[in-house]
Amino acid sequence: MPSRARLKPRKMPTQQRSKATVEAILAAAAQVFRRHGYAATTTDRIAQRAGVSVGSLYQYFPNKDAILVTLAERHIDAGFALVRLLLREALAETPPLAAMLRRFVLAMIVLHEHEPELHRVLFEEAPLPSHVRRRLRERENELASEVSRLLEAHPEACVRSPDVTAYVIVHTVDSLVHSFVLHPPKDIDADMMTNEAVRMLLRHLTAEGS
Repeated sequence: MPSRARLKPRKMPTQQRSKATVEAILAAAAQVFRRHGYAATTTDRIAQRAGVSVGSLYQYFPNKDAILVTLAERHIDAGFALVRLLLREALAETPPLAAMLRRFVLAMIVLHEHEPELHRVLFEEAPLPSHVRRRLRERENELASEVSRLLEAHPEACVRSPDVTAYVIVHTVDSLVHSFVLHPPKDIDADMMTNEAVRMLLRHLTAEGS
């Protein structure tokens, strides 16, 4: 992948028309990446799909990787913002522990089901640069902080360290849901997976302090 300097947009659009062009390029790129995968996607294909010339595309992005990075950053931020919103709603309502865990698992499913094919390209095919992966880790840490607060609001969760437990929960559920959504098993549906995940987490949380 090119250097970080070559992964930044060439210029930021300021006028409405140029903003619309950039959005068209990004929307087209998402479609092309989903359909053809990372390796087969080219700037020519993206420009054709967006209905702009390759020259117009290069005014804003130096290469396909710069477009991919912008898509990845948006995808990460939007997805985790939605999950945090759902968790904050749960924190405000303080549902029982089992219901809170179910909400968390379902929220993570929502995160991964948002453009799953693009998600697969971004996190399984594309060589994402370190600063994008660092951004992902930061969002995961923010999410773990939300889960930690939820655990602290539930005294029936007998945890020694809410922060450590929240970190383990976030990464365990993220890995499980990622695999389930992107590579769905033949005989397991979403309800079955969610129910088993909640039971597993509940057993861990209520047994940890014993």
